[in-house]
Amino acid sequence: MTDKKLKIVGTNQRRVDGYSLVTGKPVFVDDFDIKDMLYAKILYSPHPHALIKSIDKTEALKLDGVVAILTYKDIPHIPYTTAGQGHPEPSPYDTYSLDSKVRFVGDNVAVVAAETEAIAERALELIKVEYEILPAILDMEKAIGGVIIHDEEHGDEGFPIHDAKKNIAAYVNVEVGDIEKGFEEADLVMENEYRVHYVQHAHIEPHICITYLDENGRLVILASTQVPWHVRRIVARLIEWEVSRVRVIKPRVGGAFGGKQEVFIEDLCAHLTVKTGRPVRVELTRAEEFYASRTRHPQILKWKTGVKKDGTIIANQLILLANTGAYGSHALTVQCNTGSKSLPLYRSPNMKFEATVVYTNLPVAAAFRAYGAPQGYFAMECQMDEIAYALGIDPLDFRDKNHIQEGDSPEILKALGEGREGFEQVFRTCGLNECAKRGRELIEWDEKRGKSGDGIIKRGIGGAYIMQGSGIPGIDMGAASIKINDDGSFNLLVGATDLGTGSDTVLAQIAAEVLDVPLDKFIVYSSDTDLTPFDAGAYASSTTYITGGAVIKAAKEILKQIYERAALLLKTDISELRHENGEVIAKNGEKVTYSEIALHSLYFEEQLQIIATASNMSYVSPPPFGAQFVELTVDTETGVIEVQKVVSVIDCGRAINPPLAEGQIEGAVQNALGYALTEEMIFDDKGNVLNKSFLDYKIFSAIDMPEMITELVTTIEPTGPYGAKSVSEMPVNGIAPAVANAIFDAIGIRIRDLPFTAERVLKAIKNKK
Repeated sequence: MTDKKLKIVGTNQRRVDGYSLVTGKPVFVDDFDIKDMLYAKILYSPHPHALIKSIDKTEALKLDGVVAILTYKDIPHIPYTTAGQGHPEPSPYDTYSLDSKVRFVGDNVAVVAAETEAIAERALELIKVEYEILPAILDMEKAIGGVIIHDEEHGDEGFPIHDAKKNIAAYVNVEVGDIEKGFEEADLVMENEYRVHYVQHAHIEPHICITYLDENGRLVILASTQVPWHVRRIVARLIEWEVSRVRVIKPRVGGAFGGKQEVFIEDLCAHLTVKTGRPVRVELTRAEEFYASRTRHPQILKWKTGVKKDGTIIANQLILLANTGAYGSHALTVQCNTGSKSLPLYRSPNMKFEATVVYTNLPVAAAFRAYGAPQGYFAMECQMDEIAYALGIDPLDFRDKNHIQEGDSPEILKALGEGREGFEQVFRTCGLNECAKRGRELIEWDEKRGKSGDGIIKRGIGGAYIMQGSGIPGIDMGAASIKINDDGSFNLLVGATDLGTGSDTVLAQIAAEVLDVPLDKFIVYSSDTDLTPFDAGAYASSTTYITGGAVIKAAKEILKQIYERAALLLKTDISELRHENGEVIAKNGEKVTYSEIALHSLYFEEQLQIIATASNMSYVSPPPFGAQFVELTVDTETGVIEVQKVVSVIDCGRAINPPLAEGQIEGAVQNALGYALTEEMIFDDKGNVLNKSFLDYKIFSAIDMPEMITELVTTIEPTGPYGAKSVSEMPVNGIAPAVANAIFDAIGIRIRDLPFTAERVLKAIKNKK
């Protein structure tokens, strides 16, 4: 079992689910049609803050076809967090499936199950609710000291609210070195405030769930989810059933981006099935996705940096205020990530991070691709540019002087962690130098910077350096099972959830590489809590690194068992064997195929199933690194920005499947361009979302995309499967600051609030004049 030249890993392999997807086979939750299905609709609060004085469902229940209506009076009143995180979750248990108080427009009031969706919708109109309207907080800067949003009694269950009386959901304050001394010793201290906004995940497949009772009376949940095991655990608790009586199946997922790392429709669906004994289906409309599901955290970031005249950073501080909305889902951990994923990128002996996360009566903010890092990088990478210009140093040269290097171990990472103190991290690989150098060449930095041109249309370029992580160290765990079949093919069962990222394919490639067989020898099944082994979930850039490590362990154990059987068949010692192309070959040239080994083990002497299961957890989280650049034009008469080119040069270790990695990078760029330029949830003074459709909420489509140049820089991460690190989240981080920096290069104006709409840009131009 010696190392060989790689055949499958690092190559372009067709996705294992490609055929079913392109031929339109029934693979999504919406494709399941179960006999006797009921259709559920949720009655949402029309008020941002109110007490429910009474609910009269009499008329609605008279409607022919209505089977059940549930309110807070009809189900157990059990607090929980909707955050799909490992137990014990570091988010407050401040939520109920249905409650007597509503805290934002879109909060759950009641749920109806009927024979058709149309009947259920009509029933919602017949439910009479009397509200006592309460004062609402719609501005995070007015939250502390405002009307108390969570005045309910809290027991010992779950993570505590930091200070409910002040509307502070979570708070963190970490310092390394002596930040004030660092500022005193600096030759230049720069402090700026940056603001980021409410945006929605806008995944094409909405939240959808079907629940039913199987032949043994167990609850089965079919859900488009990133976190099947957390769904099982949380729903079982809310319906007061044993976990063993609940099964969660994850079919294909039509996009998630963190928005499905939540449990907020599965519980209502389950309550209805328990009540009626019938299958129940819940699917959110696009409008409901905007006002009732989840968003990215808005933040106000105050960045203060102290530098020497030569450009050496000696103090770096980030103090932020974040809006978690009405509930504290991921309130602490997202903001911890804002600091822990940005601050370590630049060396400094003195660092401070402080975050205050407040409740408001607006939609709930939660997990979103890169999980707090885009907010931090927008502020930090604009700040780095501003300092460089103040010192008269090329912005990339300034970054190159200060950024992290291979072998570094940032203290702030250990001190901050994610929701709790972390573990020491030593960066064993860092391709940032090469990423920066190559990106500089591709964007033609030295030729184009500072040359905006004459006339109305100004041209600019900007850049940003980025990093992320690969799983949550000491917390994330993944597992895999592999078994051989009669014909020498293999079943690979993983708990990891493929969200459209191609992780099923990547994990199969890893196993195929170990066993030296073509990829089509693997049948992959993922995410069924009855059949596949546990996995923490598809988040924190963990799947390839964490679950991939489990796949390697399981595959190596399978190979060991194959060698043992081959030694019996070939009548030789294991040390005399090697494997190649699905065969085990002895030193004398005799060989036996995997199929022959499988048949012998299953049907002949000492019959046994060749099968193995392995788990993997890591105390390290090797960061991928990257440099991203934008070239754009600004129309100085209209404020319209057109992005001409985006360059992304990314170090993700060894890419298991390079085209899939590049696809993840370019998909992230699409997300990030919307974040920077067009996407923004707009609210009226009553807390209503005004732009709750794709006609009014503008996401980048294929025809809007600029030229994209994407390159991978290979580093071999010693702790990763075949040298791999993560890739899918990080490329969201650099685009917004690169756009901001390019705008400055074009028109000499620094805009510190996202998004860069034409109105905002034009206003900045007029104010300058």
